[in-house]
Order: sequence, then C-alpha cells, then structure tokens
Amino acid sequence: MADDRKDYHFEYTECDSSGSRWRVAIPNSAVDCSGLPDPVRGKECTFSCASGEYLEMKNQVCSKCGEGTYSLGSGIKFDEWDELPAGFSNVATFMDTVVGPSDSRPEGCNNSSWVPRGNYIESNRDDCTVSLIYAVHLKKSGYVFFEYQYVDNNIFFEFFIQNDQCQEMDTTADKWVKLTDNGEWGSHSVMLKSGTNILYWRTTGILMGSKAVKPVLVKNITIEGVAYTSECFPCKPGTFSDKPGSFICQVCPRNTYSEKGAKECIRCDEDSQFSEEGSSECMERPPCTSKDYFQIHTPCDEEGKTQIMYKWIEPKICREDLTDAIRLPPSGEKKDCPPCNPGFYNNGSSSCHPCPPGTFSDGTKECRSCPAGTEPALGFEYKWWNVLPGNMKTSCFNVGNSKCDGMNGWEVAGDHIQSGAGGSDNDYLILNLHIPGFKPPTSMTGAMGSELGRITFVFETLCSADCVLYFMVDINRKSTNVVESWGGTKEKQAYTHVIFKNATFTFTWAFQRTNQGQDNRRFINDMVKIYSITATNAVDGVASSCRACALGSEQSGSSCVPCPPGHYIEKETNQCMECPPDTYLSIHQVYGKEACIPCGPGSRSTQDHSVCYSDCFFYHEKENQSLHYDFSNLSSVGSLMNGPSFTSKGTKYFHFFNISLCGHEGKKLAVCTNNITDFTVKEMVAGSDDYTNLVGAFVCQSTIIPSESKGFRAALSSQSIILADTFLGVTVETTLQNINIKEDMFPVSPSQIPDVHFFYKSSTTTTSCVNGRSTAVKMRCNPAKPGAGAISVPSKCPAGTCDGCTFYFLWESVEACPLCTEHDFHEIEGACKRGFQETLYVWNEPKWCIKGISLPEKKLSTCETVDFWLKVGAGVGAFTAVLLVALTCYFWKKNQKLEYKYSKLVMTTNSKECELPAADSCAIMEGEDNEEEVVYSNKQSLLGKLKSLATKEKEDHFESVQLKSSRSPNI
Repeated sequence: MADDRKDYHFEYTECDSSGSRWRVAIPNSAVDCSGLPDPVRGKECTFSCASGEYLEMKNQVCSKCGEGTYSLGSGIKFDEWDELPAGFSNVATFMDTVVGPSDSRPEGCNNSSWVPRGNYIESNRDDCTVSLIYAVHLKKSGYVFFEYQYVDNNIFFEFFIQNDQCQEMDTTADKWVKLTDNGEWGSHSVMLKSGTNILYWRTTGILMGSKAVKPVLVKNITIEGVAYTSECFPCKPGTFSDKPGSFICQVCPRNTYSEKGAKECIRCDEDSQFSEEGSSECMERPPCTSKDYFQIHTPCDEEGKTQIMYKWIEPKICREDLTDAIRLPPSGEKKDCPPCNPGFYNNGSSSCHPCPPGTFSDGTKECRSCPAGTEPALGFEYKWWNVLPGNMKTSCFNVGNSKCDGMNGWEVAGDHIQSGAGGSDNDYLILNLHIPGFKPPTSMTGAMGSELGRITFVFETLCSADCVLYFMVDINRKSTNVVESWGGTKEKQAYTHVIFKNATFTFTWAFQRTNQGQDNRRFINDMVKIYSITATNAVDGVASSCRACALGSEQSGSSCVPCPPGHYIEKETNQCMECPPDTYLSIHQVYGKEACIPCGPGSRSTQDHSVCYSDCFFYHEKENQSLHYDFSNLSSVGSLMNGPSFTSKGTKYFHFFNISLCGHEGKKLAVCTNNITDFTVKEMVAGSDDYTNLVGAFVCQSTIIPSESKGFRAALSSQSIILADTFLGVTVETTLQNINIKEDMFPVSPSQIPDVHFFYKSSTTTTSCVNGRSTAVKMRCNPAKPGAGAISVPSKCPAGTCDGCTFYFLWESVEACPLCTEHDFHEIEGACKRGFQETLYVWNEPKWCIKGISLPEKKLSTCETVDFWLKVGAGVGAFTAVLLVALTCYFWKKNQKLEYKYSKLVMTTNSKECELPAADSCAIMEGEDNEEEVVYSNKQSLLGKLKSLATKEKEDHFESVQLKSSRSPNI
C-alpha cells in the first residue's frame, strides 16, 4: 500500500483543448508501490493562489505558507546564488561555435561562464559570448523581473526571450539592457506569453587591449505567471520569516545570523563574535591592527589650530583585549590649520567663508573689491583639505553587501584628500562635486558650442593590486558616464575635462581597490590622493583674482558690460572691439588684441569669431600657375570601414571612421554612436540633445562587431571616440602645428598636382595622449575614383594611427582635383576646306582637373585653299622655265661671237711676234653688228655672272680681261 507522505506526490496533467486538466499521483523515484489514488479532475488551468500561499495538492486548496517560508503565489524567485539554481545552464559561444556546458568547449572559452557570487551571479570577464539560460512554462501571461549592474560599455549585455513558436521579442531594442551608474542597481522587466519561454541573459566582452572588462551582475530574478505553486520556498540563510503567509523573507540585522528556513535570527556573542547584515554565521573577532582605524582633522579653532583625531573604522569588528592587538593612538595633537582655499576667507572665526559677490581673496588675506574695470574670476579652487567643501560629499558602496553603507569613502588630510578605509577591498569609495552650471565671464557671452569652463584635478594612486580610479560626469542628473579611468599605480599628474554646455554637473571620483569578490581588507593601504580640484567659470563660484572687463559708454564705478561674441577688450579704453577678419577669440582671455588668434592657413572665422573653419575652397600658386580647389562635393561625411582586426581570442572587429571634411561653418557633422540597438542615428539625434551614446566631431571612430562574429542579428557599434573636434587649417605643406605627414606614409602621387592636407585636433586629453589627439587628411586628385572616391589609411598603420594619438587618412577622388584652367587644354587646327578652317579644343591627357572653365566652342575661320596656291605655283614655275631657256640661248649666241674674235686676235699676235695689232684692227668689221660693248674689269657684274653660267664649256670659264698695251694705258 502506498504511503501518501513518502511514496508518491501529486501533479497536474497538461491542459487539454477545453482548458481542463487532471490531478494524478506520481510515484517518487526508486519507489515501487501500488494502490495509487485514482486521478481526479483538477483546478482550471488559469487558477493560481495569492502571494504567501501555496496550492495543497491533496485537497486542491490554497493554504498559507508556514513560518520560515515564503511564496509569491503564482511566481518563482531566485535570490540565492551560492550555486547555480536548478533549471539554469550556461552556454558559451566563440567565433560562430556554440558549445554547451560539457567539456567540449573550445580551449579559449572553456572557463567562460556565469559565476554565482552568493547574493548575485556574475558574468564572464573575457571576450567570449556566454548565455545564462532558463526555461519556464507559463499557464497564463506573466512577466520576468531582475535587478542588475552594467557599468562597462566594453561588454555587451542583452536579455531576450524565445517562446515555443521560436519567436523572439517584439522589438530588437527591448533586448539591449541600459548601462547603470557605478555602484547602483538597475531593474529590467519584460512581459512573457503563455506557454514555454526560454530566457537568455547573454554577455559579450570586447577586449581591445589588456584591460579587463567589468562583469555584469544579476540578482533577484522573479518570474510571474506559473499559475500555481505547489510548495513554499524556505527562507535563504541570513533571512527569516516570523509570520505565516509571508511573500518575502526579512534580512537578519548585524551581529545576528540565521540558517535556511529560519523563523528568527540568532544573536552572536558580541564580545567575541560579529556578523554583517544578512549573515548565515557568526565570525570570530580578529585582533585590532593599524588597518582598523583612521585619522581625521577637526575644524580649525579660534587659535587657527586643528586637532588630529583617530577613530576606529565602523562597524568595529576587531578586539583590543587580545595579546597581539594594538590600541587606538591618542588623539588631540594640534597643528596649524592650512590657509583657506582661494576665494574664501577666515574672519577671525574657526571656519572659512566664501567671499561676498564682487570681491576676491587668495585665501590668506581678507576679501577685497575688484578694481574698476575688472570683475571677479569666478570658480572653485580646492587645494587645502581641512574640511570637506560644502558642495562636495563622500560615500561608500558595495555591490554585494551593505557593510560600508554610511561610511565616509574619502578623508581630508591637510594638503590632499584621500580614499578611506571602507568596509572591504571591493568597495566603491565615492567622492562627488556638485556645480549648478557654467557660464563665461561677463565680457564673454560665448558662442554656441564654445568652451564654457573646465575642471582640472591633480592626483596620484598608490596600489599593490588591480585598483582603479574612475572619473565620471553626470549632466542634469540624467545618467553618470565614465569619462576616464586609471588602473594601478600612477604618478602625480593633472587631468582636465572641458565643459561645452551650461547645465547642472555632478563630477564623481570612484576608487575601487580590487574588482574581485573579496570581503576582507588585505589592500587597505592602497589609496588615491587628490591634491587639488579647480573648476573655472562655475555658477555660484568664488573668486581668487580679478580680470579685466569691458566698460559701458557711461562708466559708473566698476560696472562691467558683456562684449558681443567675437569682441575683445581694448586695453587703453576698456571698450569692446571686434576681432579682425579670419581670427577667433581665445576662450581663456579676452583682454587685448592678442586675444584674437589668427586662423590657420586656408581657413576663415565664423561671424562670431568663435571658431575657424574651411569653406571647402582652397587656392595655391604653383610655378606661376594658380590652382583652385573646390571640395564642396566632399563636404558631406565620408566613411571608412577598416579591418578586420582580431582580439587575443580571435574576435573579429572593425574600426569605423566618419570624416566631416569641412563641416558647415564650424559645425561638426561626423557622428559616431555607442548605441547597440538597430535604431538609426537620425532617430537618436532627434530624440534628445543629451544622448550620451552619440559623439559629434570632424573625425570620429567607432568599433564595429560584425553580426557573424558573435552570432548577433545585427552589427554592434561601441567605443566611439572623438579624434578631431577643432579645425586647424588646410595647406599643401605636410606639416602643421607638430602634425607631420611623412613622405613614405602613403604611395607617391602619379601626377604633378600637389596633394592638399586638412589638419585637425581634439581638445580632449587622455592618459596616453597628453596633448590630445590630432588628425591629418591628405586629399589627392585621382580621376579614376569618381564621386566620393575612396578613403584609406597608411599600410604601416592599419588602424589609422601608429601611436594612438595622431591619425592619418588618404582621400582619393576626382573631386579633389583642381578646377580646370586654360592650361589644361590645347587646340587642334583642322584642314582648310572650301575656304573655311575649323579649330577644336581638347583636354590634356590625362586630365588632372575638374569643373572650372569649360572647353571653348570650336572656331570656324576663312582660309585660302591649297588648289589655288598650287595653280599659282605652277604658272610661276612655267614662266621661270621659259625665261631661263631664252636667256640661255641668247648668251650662247653671244659667246660664240666672242670666241671667234678672241681666236682671231690670238692668231694675229702670234704672227707678229706678240705685237699688238693696230687699234683699228680690233674695231668692228664692216658688216658686224654692234650688239655689245666690251667692258674689261676684274669684277664680274650680275650680267657677267649670268653669261659665265650660260657659256660653260669643257670646265673652262672665259672672262673679259684687261690687255696691256705699250702704246697707251687705255684702249
């Protein structure tokens, strides 16, 4: 016969189509029994008990939970994380490989899982993707609720659900969990549909360097909609329930403890034992050491003295009566008080007071009024730390316990303020500074987007473990974001954060000695010291000095008037004067014309002289040739996806750059986002001006995780940073303000057209870039790349930078070519046809220009054809030939006569023994024609030359010669 108390238990069957079910008896495991009760009709499927009750299955009625137990009625709660609760599992994903909880995981993710930490469960710290999974079957619609801490954007955290139809959540945006502030718990809830629901908490770390990510913490997972609870849950250790029908267990106070299912808490022996709030046992009190007390400085007394006081760290857990325990040092030693901070004064009292409006003090002298023509330089400068300033507060917080609640996280120590002892090594020690707003001096109205103020602090860290100092900023009490962090020991250094918006700011310094789950004080001597904190242009600030201001036309006392934007104060008259063209007004001082700083080459100033910018037009003189560039078609944002790169464990990621070459009159148009949903950038910008996941700049960078790398549905964007928010200038030179583009950084241009370089810088400094980041963009003419062209980075620096501080880009496009001029084309003359000739104009090849002047239209001009001149030439040639023939015949005839006379003369001479004949013998004989006069000369005339040419014979030339006569010198 079956024993209903041991051998079997009752369960309900699945609901049928009519919504009814049956209660059946199920034998317990390893029990062989007979005579089980018959099935009976059960409660309707949608039936559930109230909170604090459970369904007693034997009689099918709701009963109240007993003392030491609790029930949510129709829900279940997981608040105990000493081990992974039943039903939960871990699944690791690495490089598209999904592996279960078995030992078959890849070596890189073999140890990656969610780890129970007592009160909460902690995600993995590496770049594996690990999912915490729980499946639940709901009889009716319900919801899931959990608390979490998610402070590091280097890890992606998503929560999503798959139901029995394999459908995920309605909107993709719902699965991304929002970041929380350091030390604060957030909550997240999602509605569940009836049926089977599989819940996923999934994290993915993105490790770009050696710095570890801060894990996600989850606790108090509650699921409503399970329809009924057949038993009550016992209270977990450290809690109790002293009344029947409880839906929650209460936490045991300090110095008490409880075991599982307790009805009350048991008190510890206070003389020798102690316990923290919510403890499951008492611990022995250790002997007191130097780590159990701290010192403070009392406020200054009327004599200007402060006392050093020693106090035990509360709650005191150590014993002084043990043999090796130390005693608390004696208090009361007096020391001289440090002076008041600048802007405060001590008017014979024991405390410092702020100077009245319109006055100033360096902290050692009484407050004095500012001279005429000057105004107080408002702000805060804290460099003496006898008491905590009124606009600062300190606290302590621990994510896993409340042992340091109420403690001071920081302690004043004369010339510095330092982190306190805390309750344990993994506490967050918090220091806050509240400033209601920032505004420029009276003489500076400030242009939109210009610097309004800055906060600077000097600090050092002394650490033996993995301590971290976080500097965070909260704007208008919306959300706190980490601006910068420093890990390990850091030498004394200064850090500056620039303010561009007039809003309420809370600056937070949070120090954690170690992020490992430890409840002891092994690293109590690890600390951070802040020596000074300075905030300029702070609303409700005090003044340590005065600065010149502009006076109105009717000067009355020291009344100051605001200068319009872009105006400086003229030194001689203290009147407002507008800065010269193409200069911008310094944000640090407006006194004198030197406050107007010239813009860089190729740039101009805005109308209010707040910044300099490029209008996308550039002019350059090269070898007596003017080159004009028009980059306006490239002024919209250009993008570059560079990579892929891989983390140490093989996660693929890309560097995504946005470049706004010229912006719009100083307005930065490049936008990068940290948003990891599928919202568009436009929707985010329209939604809020203070969207903290957006950065706007001339050049910015995001890290993109492709969807296939981690199994996400869409690519993820994170770690957006500003590379350039200030325009410096544009020039063909490769160097500007310490930014140098080396010749071997990019391939040599194939053309003779000079490259144009745009230079930018970032006003934000980092620990690795003490002077801020800078960027150079080389614009190169390339006719083969139309439109927006292509952007690339140096091959030797595949991430765009070799040192992490200076970034280089090459932008090739036909739009980067100079405007066309008359030097870029040549003319071609056509043949003369029918009295007309065409002249065509064509571009030089290759064409290295764009737009500018157009090719001239073809030119048509009159001309003489070739046929006409050919006829003229033939006629002239024929006439010349006839003339030459006639002359040849004529002179040949004459030559014959001359030869005859010469022969006759020679014969006569020989016969008379060389005597010359009578004069008349040479005369013209009767019957001869007097056709020619014989001229005897040594020099040939032109006619003689022609006759000689015509009378050549046997290579002999006959010339007229002068014959000597003995009778007379003349013949």
